Amino acid sequence: MTVRQSRYSKEEFARRGDEIYESQVRSQVEEGNHGKIVAIDIETGAFEVDESEVAACNRLEARYPDAQIWIIRVGSRHVRRFGGRTKQSV
Repeated sequence: MTVRQSRYSKEEFARRGDEIYESQVRSQVEEGNHGKIVAIDIETGAFEVDESEVAACNRLEARYPDAQIWIIRVGSRHVRRFGGRTKQSV
C-alpha cells in the first residue's frame, strides 16, 4: 500500500475541496444522490460518486493514481457523525 503525502495544508486542502464542490460538482450530483459520497481530486476537479467512500475513492484513484482526494456527502456538511443524538421530546 502506497502512503500519499499531502501537498497542501489542512486549511488549503479543505478550501480547495469545498470550492470545487460548490463551483463545479454540486450542480451535477445533487439531484438523486442525497446521502451519497463524492470523492474529488482537488488538483484536477475529477470526481466519483458512490454509496461507499472506499468505492468512490478507489475509482478516482484508478483514473488519477496521485489524486489528492477530498470527500463530501451530498446534502450534508458532514461525511460522518460521531457520538449519539439526543431525542427531542414531543
